[in-house]
Amino acid sequence: MLTPEQVNYVPLNPARGDRSPKAGVLWGDIRSDESSGVLLRFADGFSSPPHIHNITYRAVVISGELHNDDPGAEKFWMGPGSFWTQPAGENHITAARPGGGATAFLEILSGPYLVQPAAEAFDNGEQPVNVASSNLVWMGADEFSRIEKRSDNTGAEVALLWGDFSGESLNGSFLRLSAGYSGSLSTTSGMLRSVVVQGDLAHSVPNATRTSVIGPGGFFESASGLDHTVSCQSDVACIIYLRTRGEFRIR
Repeated sequence: MLTPEQVNYVPLNPARGDRSPKAGVLWGDIRSDESSGVLLRFADGFSSPPHIHNITYRAVVISGELHNDDPGAEKFWMGPGSFWTQPAGENHITAARPGGGATAFLEILSGPYLVQPAAEAFDNGEQPVNVASSNLVWMGADEFSRIEKRSDNTGAEVALLWGDFSGESLNGSFLRLSAGYSGSLSTTSGMLRSVVVQGDLAHSVPNATRTSVIGPGGFFESASGLDHTVSCQSDVACIIYLRTRGEFRIR
């Protein structure tokens, strides 16, 4: 478990000085041939030159507003809770809306994560996806059987983003907990990795000496079979990005 204050940030591209995005690794190693999760902080008004990556990644906006698209595309500003995918080899730019910085969570499928010239662009057969938070489709207990139904039929909702729940397949989802909601989150067959996107989430596990409050950009993970007690301590709903193998359940 990491609170946002415990994440260590370093320049992603030291040659750009203060204009370089700053990277805070949550798991894995972005410079090795493995999956990893990283937070990127962008300076006010940051705009990258056209470029490609050697790998595909998925991303979630944590704060501020970000644009990620073809170099000639009209700006499409994505706010907190928005989701995008960036295929390997596709020419694009990334920009933070002027007037404030921005933070995003990047899930790198397999490193190393490299920034390469646009002239080396290639088509890997994937298509990019940009989903504004307002376009997410949320499901409650009536539509999503892995949420335990409450008598008032409120509390937890899920928006599916990628993958499926068959066997131990990888998948990614948003979990939204209403203000004041308390419950238990667990997986049935594989690991759980969770990044807080919105709100202040009180978190504890069995035999823990204390409950920790994790804000946006905080992180917790476990193997299967561990119950995470979570409670939304904010006046607004708490949103968590979940990456799991197989099914997860909310009770």
